Amino acid sequence: MKRFKRLYVLMGILAVACVITFAVSQYETYKEDIRNSDEIILELSPDSVQTLSWEYDGQTLAFHREEETWTYDEDAAFPVDQEKIGSLLSLFEQFGVSFIIENAEDLGMYGLDGPVCTINLTLSDEQTYAITLGDFSTMDSQRYISIGDGNVYLVQTDPLDYFDLELRDLIDQDDVPSLTDVQEIRFSGTETYTVTYEEDSPNAYCEEDRYYTQQDGEVLPLDTSRVEDYLNLIRYLDLTNYVTYTAEDEMLAQLGLDDPELVISVDYTEEDEDGNETASTFQLSVSRDPEERQAAEEAKAEANQSDDAQTDEDSEEEEITAYVRVGDSKILYQITGDEYTSLMAASYDDLRHLEVLPVDLEKMTSLDISLDGADYTITVQGDGDDATYLLGEEEVEFDDVLSAMEALSADSFTQEQPTGQEEIRFTVYLDREELPSMEVALYRYDGSFCLAQVDGQSVSLVPRSDVVDLIEAIRAIVLN
Repeated sequence: MKRFKRLYVLMGILAVACVITFAVSQYETYKEDIRNSDEIILELSPDSVQTLSWEYDGQTLAFHREEETWTYDEDAAFPVDQEKIGSLLSLFEQFGVSFIIENAEDLGMYGLDGPVCTINLTLSDEQTYAITLGDFSTMDSQRYISIGDGNVYLVQTDPLDYFDLELRDLIDQDDVPSLTDVQEIRFSGTETYTVTYEEDSPNAYCEEDRYYTQQDGEVLPLDTSRVEDYLNLIRYLDLTNYVTYTAEDEMLAQLGLDDPELVISVDYTEEDEDGNETASTFQLSVSRDPEERQAAEEAKAEANQSDDAQTDEDSEEEEITAYVRVGDSKILYQITGDEYTSLMAASYDDLRHLEVLPVDLEKMTSLDISLDGADYTITVQGDGDDATYLLGEEEVEFDDVLSAMEALSADSFTQEQPTGQEEIRFTVYLDREELPSMEVALYRYDGSFCLAQVDGQSVSLVPRSDVVDLIEAIRAIVLN
């Protein structure tokens, strides 16, 4: 009996060995069928492709060529981005592989029995291709693919990196120009005024001033950096989340774009390939959802009546649904609440200088100061880094005063007349024919702010702490 048991055990061991030997031999067979390759397996001219479709993640997108134009199969009105389709097809102009598995029998080993994506192409000679995408190899994380020729390939360039798209990714969205040579900006709607570009204007406060507008018949400079930031907002506006590509009257009214809150028109010039300049205008219409806008206005009016102003925190939590349209385009886009808020910040106060004293202090020749009932005069000898500052005939260290003067900036703008005590008054004299002097008076407003007047006109509220810093810096000189 024991002899038979040993025999059974030996036979079992032999059977296992045979199975292992067979598996190893099969592995060696597969192993022998895999070889390195730099072979080009597809060479398709994009111009020869007549239809393109792909299935991925439960979605099928299909396009066909009508003469030289690609059209979306399900809706001929959809504006297809021709360059993006061309970019997809260019992948197969010289489609190479890194490994070939010849005569693959079990496609399931490579995830090709149920591919993650199938790309179908038809050429002008009616030849068709079905490119199926399987799993990644565990060894080098390259994609297994098949083109239906009996082989399985490993590719370094994964087609899914190109074809992982939704329909909205393929819309021919409106182009926003670079707006590098702007001559004029016009606002209409909630804001109605014009901004013009001018170099070396006699109305400039400082050398950096380039943009100007008229307020009450007076030409006033704007802050160049703030205007450029606004133009950058337009330049880099995210026009990808389209709502419709067939704008009609009903949809325009639904989105508030039949009567936009704000229309921005930018006149600019651009150069063509031959270097010729062409004058153009870019127009952008902006509106908030009409029902949402009305509700917000009613809430604001109610809060004002009850003297319960909305806090900044409440404002940040407010949901904003807003839309834009480029010119008369048929495509309407939804933008974010932040983009809407920034675009609507287009008033004169939004773009003007924040500095109370927006002049080049390097051009200062003298400074008259009235403080604590006494008057002082600072004279300047030299300029730039070589400038020296004199109180009477005594040289004084003036860096802290200059820094404090430059730091005076608006927290908010106002035309209120001062009712509080005057804290300090000073007049800056400049080496400029167009703007020889500027007088600033700072009045106590409340515990947090002072009211600033420039040349007798109320301009802004500035933090009281900044005014105190200026007063202390001056006292350190005159009381020394």
